[in-house]
Amino acid sequence: MIEIDAHHSCLSKYITDIKGQTRVKISSIVQDSRLVKNQGCFVAIHGQHSNGHHYIPQACEAGASLVIHEEPFQETWGNYSKTSFWHVSDSRKVFSYISSAINDFPAKKIPIIGVTGTDGKSTTVSLVHQLLTATGLRAGFISTVNMHDGISLVKNDLRQSTPEADTIQEILKTMVDNQCDCAVIEATSHGLSPKTSRLADVYFATAIITNISHEHLEFHGSFEQYKKDKSELFKKLGPANGQQPAAIINADDPNCMDMAEVANTKKIITYSTINSKASIWAEDIKSKGNGSDFFICTPDYRESVHTELIGEINIANILAAIAAVHSTFNTPLSVLAKAVPNLSGPPGRMNRIECGQPFTCIIDYAHTPGSFEKIFPMLRQFVDGRLISVFGSAGERDKGKRPMQGKIADQYCDLIILTDEDPRNEDQYAILTEIAAGISKKTMDETLFLIPDRKQAIKKACEMANENDLLIILGKGHEGSIIQKDRVLPWDEEAVLREILQEMNIHNTGVQK
Repeated sequence: MIEIDAHHSCLSKYITDIKGQTRVKISSIVQDSRLVKNQGCFVAIHGQHSNGHHYIPQACEAGASLVIHEEPFQETWGNYSKTSFWHVSDSRKVFSYISSAINDFPAKKIPIIGVTGTDGKSTTVSLVHQLLTATGLRAGFISTVNMHDGISLVKNDLRQSTPEADTIQEILKTMVDNQCDCAVIEATSHGLSPKTSRLADVYFATAIITNISHEHLEFHGSFEQYKKDKSELFKKLGPANGQQPAAIINADDPNCMDMAEVANTKKIITYSTINSKASIWAEDIKSKGNGSDFFICTPDYRESVHTELIGEINIANILAAIAAVHSTFNTPLSVLAKAVPNLSGPPGRMNRIECGQPFTCIIDYAHTPGSFEKIFPMLRQFVDGRLISVFGSAGERDKGKRPMQGKIADQYCDLIILTDEDPRNEDQYAILTEIAAGISKKTMDETLFLIPDRKQAIKKACEMANENDLLIILGKGHEGSIIQKDRVLPWDEEAVLREILQEMNIHNTGVQK
């Protein structure tokens, strides 16, 4: 239970009117009226699919002592002798601040490393966490795939890479209570955007950007706004752990270099897989289908390492993770280099599935043009046979990327099967047709197939695969569901693929034709 004061400077700038008390004791804070507890605070938010103001009467009936609202007060909401109503200009900003306050401002008590970018965020978060752990530090993390509070690992089933502000603050408090030395947060453009303010009261010791390409324009409106929202991470840098805050920037992506101009620090660390003028770079890269060998280099350090992670994209992620841990905790590069051979990717990221089949099967979460431009040419160099891809594009999301995905796949793949990702309320075939608009080198029903049913699409790909072919299934990775209209259908990509391979009895009969 804490007391919230409307006159506090962090709140008063948003409050435009008060019905009831200016100082209110609250036991909890939620934006879902069904979760309101006695003496809790309910924040009414205009969501994508519903308006929280419609549920204010239910929140009052459940015992809310405080209601935060953006719409003008209505007498039908409740009795302000029992419930206080604060009219504010930005419910989400207030929601973030009170969520932080009720958890005793945990973001001020622990160094936080933030990772943003279009692709590679979850992998880089995982790599940073693994390096921290390998050097003896206790760390927690929040990512698309999993969340870790410093003691326990749980799967992220929220369908949000960066959760809502109350969840973030609760997890950070648990990390502080568990005496974590560091937290690592996947900071998405949605989470950083003022439209959501999920990270409004999180402060960062170190910020990493992996890359920037076409994504989420249905939310941000333009590529420039997308970049601007990403840049919020670098504006939120501040000193922690006795170290100057650091901006870790991919020197190989010109869009990323713009972050140096807005970063709230003079400590700019660049990384590269091709440019020896960066702060840290890779040399003599030798990539194979089972990993890579390369040298980690700085102006005064050079060390040979091996990683089982595939491709230059993962070498770049490793360099970013090393730079972040080195900068945040002054950990010797030699110590971090020794940990590289033991690094692994998170679930659903370049996962190779073996069931005795004579062709290679890989599952990956890649779903953007930028990730396609990296993953397809990387795989192409390792394939003796054909490169076969199965993928789709999310419904009610950035439509502009769909033909771009098709065009890139068309350039590198021999066989393409388009299927559902999360169609939501869009027509399934319409989505696949928009992707196919970018494909000009394939013949329909011979080297290009449109099969909305994802299981049937994967089955078709397996049936068509020959010895030495490589099948890459993209877009779902770790995700545990497919969204079709208003239904959330359980989904396990790896389990489905294994079931199909086993049904084909590949161990004994070879590939069916």
